[in-house]
Amino acid sequence: MAQKITKDMTFQEVIQISPKIAAVLDRHNLGCVGCLGASTESLAQGIRAHGLNLDQILNDLNAALED
Repeated sequence: MAQKITKDMTFQEVIQISPKIAAVLDRHNLGCVGCLGASTESLAQGIRAHGLNLDQILNDLNAALED
């Protein structure tokens, strides 16, 4: 079973899971790979700060792991 990405994980944690994750974040205009907050900011904090839909992005991230 693939690891499940949750809203409480940091951007750095999820980026390290799979190279596919960076592509999903990029599609949502989240340039998290080079962001200074990537190691401390949770997905929920960052996604909400950008005014994006947390549930949709979590679904997309987890779907990428299933491919």
